[in-house]
Amino acid sequence: MKFQGSYTALVTPFKNGKIDEKTLVKLVRRQIESGTDGLVPVGTTGESPTLSYKEHERVIEIVVRAAGRRVPVIAGTGSNSTDEAIMLTRFAKKAGVDGVLLVSPYYNKPTQEGLYRHFETIAKKVDVPIVLYNIPGRTGVLIHPETIARLAKIPTIVAVKESTGNMDQASQILSLCGITILSGDDSLTLPLLSLGAKGVISVISNVIPDAVARMVDAYFAGDEAAARRLHYRMFPLCRALFIETNPIPVKRAMRLLGLCGDELRLPLCPMQASNEKILREAMKNYGLKTKGLF
Repeated sequence: MKFQGSYTALVTPFKNGKIDEKTLVKLVRRQIESGTDGLVPVGTTGESPTLSYKEHERVIEIVVRAAGRRVPVIAGTGSNSTDEAIMLTRFAKKAGVDGVLLVSPYYNKPTQEGLYRHFETIAKKVDVPIVLYNIPGRTGVLIHPETIARLAKIPTIVAVKESTGNMDQASQILSLCGITILSGDDSLTLPLLSLGAKGVISVISNVIPDAVARMVDAYFAGDEAAARRLHYRMFPLCRALFIETNPIPVKRAMRLLGLCGDELRLPLCPMQASNEKILREAMKNYGLKTKGLF
């Protein structure tokens, strides 16, 4: 399967310490109605590190059911334990996802050969399209372009979410193989598209899904000027949404818009008042009307 366009890395709404299932369904529907091309639940933005296995599986089930095959669903099933990643990936396939997002193992910092064997083993055990997730700022390990090129020879490893912030990384990958690159940094989506990326797994599209979809669509329609206008308009909001650790700001923004609560799980905590002021100003300047906190 080929993944292209604007995919949203969905937040996981909580209420009184539990998954707010009704609101999650509403968020899925809003995304689809706004033109989003695909959904990515239980990734970093979905706070997967603090979800229990049962909760992780439940979020996948809810999103797959609510999407109703209208758009692809790529579920986060990565782990720093290969066996655990296999377990989560098997469940996701059974639940009916269109693909899985596998983050590079964190904390144990495998070698490049260890990374290769980790992803290769999962691909052999579960027949489902795989998107690699390269985010060394969180995991402490970079998947090198040469390793990605090796992995791209495995038929079910079809894409990589590039969150390195390094444009040379993307250029090196595409010079070595034809794997699909999806931007993992909202502020770098347009530059990555110009290098040959096929889309984005976006955080900001939780807030402005229509604008992100229009930017990607405009680029692929050949209207680069329109894509640039959309990029520059949303750029300050992009920056504000990463003023603290994701998903703290995006959840606060969604609360300000009345879309869902901003309840988090420790060790994440509510954003500082000074940073919220910056976020509110960026939202106002973009033209978003915030509501009173509830």
